[in-house]
Amino acid sequence: MSLEQLLNLMPPDITPGDRRLIERAYEFGENAHCDQKRKSGEPYFLHCEAVAMILAEMKLDTATIAAGLLHDVVEDTSITLPQLEAEFGLEVARLVDGVTKMDKNSEGLSKEAREAKYLQKTITSMSNDVRVILIKLADRLHNMKTVGSLKTERQRELAQETMDLFVPLANRLGMWKLKAELEDLCFRYIEPEAYKYISHRLQFFETESELFLKHIMEKLQSQLHKHNIQATISGRPKNIYSIYKKMQRKNITFEETFDVRGIRVIVEDKLTCYTVLGIVHSIWRPVRGEFDDYIASPKDNFYQSLHTAVYSDEGKTFEVQIRTAEMHQHAEYGIAAHWLYKEKHGYNEMLERRINYLRNLIEPAQVENDAEEFVRSVIEDIDDDRIYVFTPDGDIIDLPRGATPIDFAYHIHTEVGHRCRGAKVNTKLVTLDYHLKSGERVEIITSARGGPSLEWLEDNLRYVRTNRARTKIRDWFRKQGRSSLIQAGKQAMDAQLHQMGIDDYAYEELRQVTPYGTIDDMFVAIGEGDESAMKIVIRKLEKAPANGTTPVPAANTERRTPILGVRGYDVKLARCCDPQPGDDIIGYITRQATVTVHRTDCPNIRSRQGNITDRLISVKWGRRVEENVFKTPVEIVAHDRTGLMAEIGYIAAQENINMTDVRISSQDGIATFRLMMEIEDYATLSRVLTRISALDNVVDVHRLAGVSG
Repeated sequence: MSLEQLLNLMPPDITPGDRRLIERAYEFGENAHCDQKRKSGEPYFLHCEAVAMILAEMKLDTATIAAGLLHDVVEDTSITLPQLEAEFGLEVARLVDGVTKMDKNSEGLSKEAREAKYLQKTITSMSNDVRVILIKLADRLHNMKTVGSLKTERQRELAQETMDLFVPLANRLGMWKLKAELEDLCFRYIEPEAYKYISHRLQFFETESELFLKHIMEKLQSQLHKHNIQATISGRPKNIYSIYKKMQRKNITFEETFDVRGIRVIVEDKLTCYTVLGIVHSIWRPVRGEFDDYIASPKDNFYQSLHTAVYSDEGKTFEVQIRTAEMHQHAEYGIAAHWLYKEKHGYNEMLERRINYLRNLIEPAQVENDAEEFVRSVIEDIDDDRIYVFTPDGDIIDLPRGATPIDFAYHIHTEVGHRCRGAKVNTKLVTLDYHLKSGERVEIITSARGGPSLEWLEDNLRYVRTNRARTKIRDWFRKQGRSSLIQAGKQAMDAQLHQMGIDDYAYEELRQVTPYGTIDDMFVAIGEGDESAMKIVIRKLEKAPANGTTPVPAANTERRTPILGVRGYDVKLARCCDPQPGDDIIGYITRQATVTVHRTDCPNIRSRQGNITDRLISVKWGRRVEENVFKTPVEIVAHDRTGLMAEIGYIAAQENINMTDVRISSQDGIATFRLMMEIEDYATLSRVLTRISALDNVVDVHRLAGVSG
């Protein structure tokens, strides 16, 4: 690469001033990095050149390309930001600052915390100028192309971070070309065996596919010519990772995927797209269920195109994508294409819509003081594994899989979330920990006043899935005065002690298992949502159980119901999908020779079978090991009604808890249930008691006495 090659990518009508800016930035960056080498031994400035070339291929403005050439000078050389601003102006300096790490503010922080603060700064800068993230994406793309000189562990670390954050960002920005490149590069290091398998299969198919597609394109071009339709037809680039995902999602072989063979047709206008679709279907028989109209219904990243899969005359399947030239430009470069339009024509409504869309995604995260929490929140909100539910008015709400009515309420409006007291799904009442599913219509029942419950923040109870909701709940509690926080924390602690049947612990004993200096400080932390009364009580019980009884084991995924079919392996339950007894499960043998157990519908493991890898094994839940099960008496008091016992039994069955010695008495319409529960840990007991307490008509539920082994 050279300055001449970079300038050749610039528009032919580039002004002398813009050309000189690029030349000056190139010379300045080359001199600043002149003595530096990359891990590969190559001159460091080659990386800066490559970043600028990627930005130039996106047809971005000269200020962005200049910033690409200079993006590392403040971070990695003696050049300061004021010097850069004096030399190249405020616009270039701000773009460079947006992608510069903050060493001075990172002293004493761990590597993970420093990286999180940097990502937080970059993403926040993006909301002010989207070109910051475009530079960062170009920087990450070239880094992923050149990670071969790094250690294997670092390669995987960078690949996973890129797949978690930058791939979804590129997708949300509508930048398909860059997204596809990043996906394949990450996939190569995250799942090297699966990557090799598919890439080798593609090489095997390449010669046959080229001849096949050449014939297909000639046949279609001939038919379009007969209808006087001007079109550009080309083979569609193959995205290895998209093939892999489709094989997983549909549980099909490599040969059965439509992504292996494909063509793209680019025409003049939208109407012609549909005309071409009709011609395609008149030539070749369409594959049932494989047509998507993203023109009439664009994807949430504004992507537009027609997709169809058809059978050739020989019975082979292939995909056809049909779009206009403008749609294609926006599909390839997304928000970068909209920026180019703005540069040429001024205001661009689509660009403003995209930027507002991104701001709305990161807005909830920006109230987080913790950088790592901020990044987790952004990753969650841009994740592709989403559900789409409806408001009563028919508006579509986009949420991560596993979201609850509380998450939905906070997505609608902060006050709706604060005052949420119940929910209806498809007109039927559901509990607030219900997991919403795509296509459901959700109605939130609110109170006239009031705020959220501290219980909603308990991870163990699974009331909240999204960081957006969790952040706003915490924010509400943090805004209360100290005396109110102390009172709220004390009430939460008293309720937890009562539920667990404990009356012999002093608050000071509980404080001693926390990092807080005073009892009031402990209550404030609970009241703010930063600490959990449940976890404190469980922590104390595990150290010294109440009433001198035998301690119950700590919550531990390996100690729960045993997994059958994994003899000889250490076993862990996957955090990503949190499989529970009764769920359909599958095992995945890791490179460390352990087995991770996932739900079969887990997005990270779905349909990973057969031709892709031999690491999946069949597993199933076994019976609980009796020595890990402890009995505890429980009392439930409720206004008597039909079906209550059945609902209690259903919750216990879901939690894999056996109930014995059930005794029921009733007087004056009040029913008292006394029973023994066989439990494995305090966390499970607390969760099941809380779930039972949320049932209609239940007045009180608590553990009666110490656990008897």
